[in-house]
Amino acid sequence: MTENINNKKVYFISDCHFGVPNREKSLERENLFIRWLDEIKPTAREIYIMGDLFEFWFEYKTVVQKGYIRLLGKFAEISDAGIPVYFFRGNHDVWAFDYLAEELGFKIYPDTLEKKINGKKFFLGHGDGLGKGDNGYKFLKKVFRNRLNQWLFRWLHPDIGTGMGLYWSNKSRVANENAGLEEVNDEGIKRISGYCKQVLKAKPDIDYFIFGHVHRPEVIDLDGKAKYFSIGDWIRYFSYLVFDGEKLEHHYFKSK
Repeated sequence: MTENINNKKVYFISDCHFGVPNREKSLERENLFIRWLDEIKPTAREIYIMGDLFEFWFEYKTVVQKGYIRLLGKFAEISDAGIPVYFFRGNHDVWAFDYLAEELGFKIYPDTLEKKINGKKFFLGHGDGLGKGDNGYKFLKKVFRNRLNQWLFRWLHPDIGTGMGLYWSNKSRVANENAGLEEVNDEGIKRISGYCKQVLKAKPDIDYFIFGHVHRPEVIDLDGKAKYFSIGDWIRYFSYLVFDGEKLEHHYFKSK
């Protein structure tokens, strides 16, 4: 798939985790995110949400999760303006099915995507479960994606299901922070960059690997053949990537 950006920019963002640590703090970050969307809208050719937009998201058949009304309304405005929004399922919003596609026009991807933009080959994904190791999570990922398990979870009352999801999600985050967040990020960068090098052996024409999941902005040169960009997050760094047709680089949103 080839795209020419026609003098407009392509934006990549990841790991907003809206919903934590509480409604008040999350809303502050959501409002900043909405202001960011307003700022990039005039220059945006495409927007890529590279996973974990929400701290927890599960789509019931007839119930919409409470909150995020301003955020979802802004995305509807973006889509109505003709700007494609690509949404990659992360490990926190793995249960995003068809609601975001039907209501907001999102193009949803469960895994990775290869795409050529302005002559450059991109390899895109959230980044969870890639590379060697992390076998415990890889097992959980299979459990979460199992259709029977999803059907069973849907039978829980939404208040119970959402409460359970947020509880375990926060427990995981607390565990990572107690273990040392930078050490977790170091391991994630190492694991994903190793995965990128393996992919390059079979697909040496890739120019850029872009992943979220690791909550730290980083650029890794892959043996001079390509570059791996870790986007960062919208929690500590408020970072995102911009491709202007020639170069790809990190930017950081600062409230005016």
